[in-house]
Amino acid sequence: MKAQLFTLCILLFVLSCKDDTKSDTITQRDVKNYTIKQFMDNEAVSGGSFSPDNSTLLISSNRSGIYNVYTIPTTGGEMTPITASDSTSYFANAYFPDDNRMLLSADGNGDEIDHLFVREINGVIKDITPVEGAKANFYGWSKDDKHLYYGSNKRDPRFFDVYKMSIEDYSSELLYQNNDGMDFSGMSEDENYFALSKTINTNDSDLFVYDAKTKETIKINDNLSGNSAQDFSKDNSKFYYTTDDGSEFSYLMSYNFETKEKKKEIEKSWDIMGSGFTSEGTYMVVYVNEDGKNAIEVLDAKTMKPIELPDFEEKSITSVGFSDDEKWMRMYVGGSNTPSNLYTYNFETKKQHKLTDVLNDEINSEDLVTAKVIRYKSFDGVEIPAIYYLPHQASAENKVPAMVWVHGGPGGQTRQNFSSLIQYMVNQGYAVLAVNNRGSSGYGKTFYQMDDKNHGEKDLQDCVEGKNWLATQPEIDGDKIGIIGGSYGGYMTMAALTYAPEEFDVGVNLFGVTNWMRTLKSIPPYWESFREALYDELGDPFSADSVRLKKISPLFHTDKVTKPLIVLQGSKDPRVLQVESDEIVAGVRKNGVPVEYVLFEDEGHGFIKKENQIEAYSKIIEFLDVHLKKENEAIDGKTPSEKIETESK
Repeated sequence: MKAQLFTLCILLFVLSCKDDTKSDTITQRDVKNYTIKQFMDNEAVSGGSFSPDNSTLLISSNRSGIYNVYTIPTTGGEMTPITASDSTSYFANAYFPDDNRMLLSADGNGDEIDHLFVREINGVIKDITPVEGAKANFYGWSKDDKHLYYGSNKRDPRFFDVYKMSIEDYSSELLYQNNDGMDFSGMSEDENYFALSKTINTNDSDLFVYDAKTKETIKINDNLSGNSAQDFSKDNSKFYYTTDDGSEFSYLMSYNFETKEKKKEIEKSWDIMGSGFTSEGTYMVVYVNEDGKNAIEVLDAKTMKPIELPDFEEKSITSVGFSDDEKWMRMYVGGSNTPSNLYTYNFETKKQHKLTDVLNDEINSEDLVTAKVIRYKSFDGVEIPAIYYLPHQASAENKVPAMVWVHGGPGGQTRQNFSSLIQYMVNQGYAVLAVNNRGSSGYGKTFYQMDDKNHGEKDLQDCVEGKNWLATQPEIDGDKIGIIGGSYGGYMTMAALTYAPEEFDVGVNLFGVTNWMRTLKSIPPYWESFREALYDELGDPFSADSVRLKKISPLFHTDKVTKPLIVLQGSKDPRVLQVESDEIVAGVRKNGVPVEYVLFEDEGHGFIKKENQIEAYSKIIEFLDVHLKKENEAIDGKTPSEKIETESK
């Protein structure tokens, strides 16, 4: 199967701001405050598949207000719209190998039931996986360029089978029927070897290779460990995978099918997150999670030595992809203080081209803040890594309020990427400490497993200690610190307001879990392979674990909430159901506590449409200005509420 090294990054948080040009405070340096519309004019671009003749790239962009698909010349120029949807977001997968047809994907406004679409040469867009209620995932192209591979759960909603589709008439044949609940993880180009994984717990998995000729299933790992398939060699003789067997961090191994030999290929001091070969096998790309930041190496596959990549000084290459003939490479380049732009590089001419400039030119990049990695000791001495954003205008004489930011998951990681939401909050004078509490990925498997069946307890204390760290900083107003998070981070927000009600001054809950029993019982069927691992980490809602799950579910303890709360939710969210937010809002309101509720009928687990983002994030800042900054006095004759309402129109 041809390697398709592309990234589909959806920026869930693209933000707004209020225009407050008057200030009587002493500032460390002048910083312009930008309006919400100025921030929303930042563009999010993702993908990057080369056309067969390398003249253009196929990309996704939200410049229209939602995600649509565009082409852009490889050497730079204007973007040409391919889709013009005003409701459903479309994302670019790839050009077809030998013509200018395009493979796209879309779901139903956030319901995560993705289908594959073909944009024909004549411009007609056709759903080629039209089974209602079934998901379809693109896996790549066949070596002869006559077929595409995809996964679908149309046979059994719980499991994904592997199909081979003719790109001539879009007819499909079943290649691998998944009867054992395994996860398909890759296939050799000769269609003989299938990489399969079986989740054991949230860290560990067994890795297998199924031999279609011999019908033999080979178990790759010897011990309980975290294992992940990466790629097959181009001659189909070796299988590459990462493992953390005997180590805190994942390293790259190879398995020789003929000799059965396992060989350690690459090891770093951080997790190797992924690796794969380019189409002809000339290069191997290696991704390393280096303290919450992508570190990328492109290796000469024969010597396994890094090739020289373009230097972008303080910015980082966050992802790469190659043309089929390996003459061109596309790169996303950015940092915590700048959104990633798309570049191309020609290996023959050694010329690079900048294709996008996604930061709104009305925003001075000097007004954005570079993240700083810090570490602090938690209540029991465990060292907690965090990413710190301090407003330029903050100083000991001009103390600012702060927010503790909690990532999704559980088991996620806040990384040193650009976040429009965080940068917007900082621009408005809020410091942000994004904590990677125990249980976060990227810091070794021991740290990752520290929160198992401990959610809402020790991980919450890590967040409280983050607040305490903030309160010791001379630039922070220790009496004005809140907590914010989405999904699992939204749960942590509610856990903080419920179980540590005096620690934080406000809470911002973005589609957070509030009833673990209901959430764990309502897991989508296509998560079946992961269900038992989630139960192992969080608890089985159908067992005696339900007692603890009820204990740590904020919904049943809303009487303890005393601090102002804002809740934001998408009604089509399949992971955290709308009822979760409906009920927590109703419960907290009974206390007479200020509660705001923002509900979007056309969003899922995260907000994609710009108009919804404008409303959501302006509401957050309005809420924080009133309840954390406590800016109740009128400014220019208007309250903060009135100012933001005016700017949003």
